[in-house]
Amino acid sequence: MRDLWLRVGLGLLAVAAAVVGAWALAAPRSFYDDFPGGGRSWVTAVGPYNEHLIRDVGGLNLALALLLVAAAVLLERRLVIVALAAYLVNAVPHFAFHVTHMDELSTGDQVGQTVSLALAVLLPLALLPLAARARA
Repeated sequence: MRDLWLRVGLGLLAVAAAVVGAWALAAPRSFYDDFPGGGRSWVTAVGPYNEHLIRDVGGLNLALALLLVAAAVLLERRLVIVALAAYLVNAVPHFAFHVTHMDELSTGDQVGQTVSLALAVLLPLALLPLAARARA
């Protein structure tokens, strides 16, 4: 059962990173103007458009997605722990930045962004104890 939870959790993190990565890399202007979708625009609220920066975000998220997929497939303890730690190295400062830079967002967007970014920190934190008990 532990393996299933690890695979599902790693898979969810990988899908999230892959969606962000593919969108930012393939259509950086659309990512800047339209993320997270549904008529919302969270990226435009924090600074001017920079294609290079957004493409870098896309490539790095796709690299992270690849690491998470490898961890989910192989389910080797050290790889899973490194993948989750790598995800947290991105997710924690990302969360910290956005919760202190919300002035341009509506209340609904502030809530949505905060909840989604908090989940991006809480899920890998919840998976780490399971990973510590995975096979070597």
